[in-house]
Amino acid sequence: MALNNTYDARLVQQETAVGAGVQILLLAFLGTAIGMGPAGWVTGLVFAVATWAVLSRALHRSRLRSFGPANRVTLGRATLVGGVTALVADSFVSAPPVSLLVGLTAVALILDGVDGKVARRTGTSTALGARFDMEVDAFLILVLSVYVSMELGPWVLLMGGMRYAFVAAARVAPWLNAPLPPSMARKTVAAMQGICLLVAGAGLLPYAANFGVALLALTLLVWSFGRDVLWLWRTSRVVDTAPTEPRLELATR
Repeated sequence: MALNNTYDARLVQQETAVGAGVQILLLAFLGTAIGMGPAGWVTGLVFAVATWAVLSRALHRSRLRSFGPANRVTLGRATLVGGVTALVADSFVSAPPVSLLVGLTAVALILDGVDGKVARRTGTSTALGARFDMEVDAFLILVLSVYVSMELGPWVLLMGGMRYAFVAAARVAPWLNAPLPPSMARKTVAAMQGICLLVAGAGLLPYAANFGVALLALTLLVWSFGRDVLWLWRTSRVVDTAPTEPRLELATR
């Protein structure tokens, strides 16, 4: 039985290695197509290695017997996000083709609505898969906010950094780690971040319109995070002030 478990673990780990290989192939394609410079190459390779290492460690700890179709979709999105990351890093040196950056981002955003459906239909939903999906989404928003901030200003970075600031705050205030109730409003606002940043970064609208789109997205994100933090704080206060049941003491004679 132990040998079978080891074999299954190796098969699962091979999926992450394949993902890293596909990431390198995508970087090679981008390098050939647009002549991507060292900044893009190094950033893309670091992203590929980091994704492989973190995901491999998470799979080892979770002991999943199968990587699953939904995780394969998410891994494909992560590969596209790695390409976007490389293009954004390269944009600090030379302007990348906006159409290519927009195309990769658009496909990644579309696939964001696919992996969850695949997981539910195939019955392969896992905590690791949900976390993997969330981290890919958060990193894509961070990378897009860096790109758009070069045109609209550093305030756009608040969109990309807010989730990471929340995670850092939760280390200091553990009550922020409590589970939140499902919310369609939260999901909608999260989805709008990528769409709005994509629109603002495409450069198809006037500066004022792009500024307004990004500002709207940030306003909604602040509202969403603020509402959740307030709910968590109120819930923690209720738990802290709830009366405890008296313990029954055994009488001694």
